[in-house]
Amino acid sequence: MIEDDGVKGVVDQSRMDLTDELVALSLRNEIDPGPDPQHIPITEVELDELALRLHEESQGDALWVFAYGSLIWKPDFDAVEARVAAVKGWHRSFCLRMTRWRGSLTQPGLMLALKRGGYCKGVAFRLDDSDRLGQIKRMLRREIGTIEAAATIRWARAQTDQGPVRALVFWADPKGSYVTSKLPLETVAGILARACGPRGSCAEYLYLTVKHLEAWGIRDLNLWRLQKLVAGELRAIHASEGVAGG
Repeated sequence: MIEDDGVKGVVDQSRMDLTDELVALSLRNEIDPGPDPQHIPITEVELDELALRLHEESQGDALWVFAYGSLIWKPDFDAVEARVAAVKGWHRSFCLRMTRWRGSLTQPGLMLALKRGGYCKGVAFRLDDSDRLGQIKRMLRREIGTIEAAATIRWARAQTDQGPVRALVFWADPKGSYVTSKLPLETVAGILARACGPRGSCAEYLYLTVKHLEAWGIRDLNLWRLQKLVAGELRAIHASEGVAGG
């Protein structure tokens, strides 16, 4: 049985400090600077080859995807089943430094990935099997833009109340100059409260992730503390505008 955070529909009713109103203050228009020239983009041929390999590796089993961040609230696949799931040996971390999407060159942001160690609870989605290869390609186009990013795709054993499943995971154990390490939560909160890009703000990303985890009865204690810290940062930034945010 999945332990420690409850099940869908059973959730601590503690109110989030981070609110729609505070998140709105973090949003602004940012121009997309385009791909980072330091990273090698994955070609369409390479993406097709990667999709075919994952397709072949998944044969014989249902195709599951383990979602721990934005895939929970913005999936780009057709799921026919979803379960609360947990993977051991991995934990969520705001460790991906981004100068695009939800960050900028002048104010880089941070996005979630999985780093080794600990325990992570999220949602396992079973995909429609009628177009398995097409579903994989759709996910790769959303998640993978570079050769470095392709190296973060893994298969993980996810435990659910109905038994273990083998699930595809994105952004597990990323490496490179864009990966941060062991930043204090207070530092992370300061970055998330200020970073925004053409796809939205990091505060919005955190808010939606925590909100949807809560809807599934999942409370990540680090993210729960982080949303409180980000809410405090946003109140302080906009104090001169008379924002209470409560």
